[in-house]
Amino acid sequence: MQSPIPNLQSPISIIIPAYNVEGSIGRVLEGLHVWRDRAEIIVIDDGSTDRTAEIAERAGVRVIRHRVNKGYGAALKTGIRAARGEIIVMMDSDGEHDAAYIQALLDAMPDNAMVVGARGKGSHAPLLRRPGKWILGKVANFLAETNIPDLNSGLRAFRKDIVQSFLHILPNGFSFTTTLTLALFKEGYNIAYVPITTTPRVGKSTVDPIRDGMNTLMLIIRIIALFDPLKVFLPMSIVLFLIGVAYWIASGVYRYASNIVPAFHIPTGAMLMMLSAVIVFMFGILADQVSAVRRER
Repeated sequence: MQSPIPNLQSPISIIIPAYNVEGSIGRVLEGLHVWRDRAEIIVIDDGSTDRTAEIAERAGVRVIRHRVNKGYGAALKTGIRAARGEIIVMMDSDGEHDAAYIQALLDAMPDNAMVVGARGKGSHAPLLRRPGKWILGKVANFLAETNIPDLNSGLRAFRKDIVQSFLHILPNGFSFTTTLTLALFKEGYNIAYVPITTTPRVGKSTVDPIRDGMNTLMLIIRIIALFDPLKVFLPMSIVLFLIGVAYWIASGVYRYASNIVPAFHIPTGAMLMMLSAVIVFMFGILADQVSAVRRER
């Protein structure tokens, strides 16, 4: 169910995914008052059971409702598909983001496909999530072969036409932003970062740091396997081969020291390891070709 679409001809759309945030959505929309005449503002109510949608509608913005809770990423997809702007700004509904940073994001858009608000010192971050975010950041930097200042910031601006081409691989969960960042990096798009400071959210976070952290780690590996499979398969192949060689050498040294003849035959375990390395490498080559064909399509 949708509220009436404002009569607005603007190249900018601001989308806000919202789920049970009646305590903060009013303040967030009030902070966007200077953008009312300059951008289309869309709130995607993701199956809230409180007054979130009602408060947003009373604020006079466009509201799109999901009948059930589909997830953070699914709400963003709905907003992207419905947005009329050529440039889309996304921000969270929990009060962490200051609308004053939006102009800085847009100022950096001319030369970039996406501009991300990078959280700096002084930004609020739950203690339980910091270790997981640090690990995920290091993994992402290694796999993407670049330094990513903020992997999953929820405040960012991007070109609608570019991001739409990736919607089919972007998840419906909270890892939407992580996947989008890696996808654009791997496809060679320019991404800029603008420093921001976030404030403590209103209400309780729905993110489970352990469950969602592991899901994100697996998602990073899968998305890199999609865009650069050899980045995953080649290291695995090398490790297996080196283990096989080390096993072979260690077995030979032991047999030589024990006067066992022949001293340097290839043990079955070493042979299996090296054979596995070859198989994994060939799978990597095949996956790389398949992913290349998929990207061309």
